[in-house]
Amino acid sequence: MTAPLLAAHGLKKTFVSAGRSTVALDDVSLSLAPGETLGLVGPSGCGKSTLARVLLRLIEPDAGRIAFAGKDWTALRGEPLRRLRGRIQMVFQDPLAAFNPHATVARVLDDPLRIHGLAPRGARPAAIAALLERVELSPDLARRPVHAISGGQRQRLAIARALASRPDLIVFDEAVSALDVAVRRRILNLIVGLQRERGLSCLFISHDLAVVRAVSHRIAVMEAGKIVEQGPAGALVAAPRSAVGQALVAATPRFAFPAARA
Repeated sequence: MTAPLLAAHGLKKTFVSAGRSTVALDDVSLSLAPGETLGLVGPSGCGKSTLARVLLRLIEPDAGRIAFAGKDWTALRGEPLRRLRGRIQMVFQDPLAAFNPHATVARVLDDPLRIHGLAPRGARPAAIAALLERVELSPDLARRPVHAISGGQRQRLAIARALASRPDLIVFDEAVSALDVAVRRRILNLIVGLQRERGLSCLFISHDLAVVRAVSHRIAVMEAGKIVEQGPAGALVAAPRSAVGQALVAATPRFAFPAARA
């Protein structure tokens, strides 16, 4: 059996504010195989985004362990951590908040190529053009500031920036929820195509079960900081076992579920 690319065991995280404690993660364990897309679905406030940030070590867990690419991800510090960071990337819900809005499209893509030493200076314009074309954007956009392109274009740019460091894993955190239906469908098709083409592993987080079903091999359902069930996408949608899974399926029109992906 192939070893998982990412494996989390017993993750816990509690936030304290104004003397009140909120348990965001309560003994969460999951794994993600190479080339697999795991969908993470659950109601707002259930801990999905906290889990994403803990997995990327944007915030530290209170307890638990994460293994990534055969290494103890939670134990890495300094230069070893920096070297491995390029292999795991994140696409946020609001790409404008993740970018300097006054930076040009070219600068957004130049930074990861430069920081990770992936292309010499003279080769970076061609690499930037290739990244834009791969996410179905015109290379002519390279000179435009980020704030001057559309929301759908910014989300494609966010995906291009994630791809620039040649990652093994991309985490999509509500990455299409702010887009209209037509643009959302095109972005989802792009994500599935990239995953198949490059053998990427993806963690796709959403409150929308139909969106998660469209891109995922497996689905995990989260509620109140816990993963309450997980399984193959088609089987889970057809016969959810948990109360929250049943509620999510019941709230989604049947025609919204596309055919099972390969």
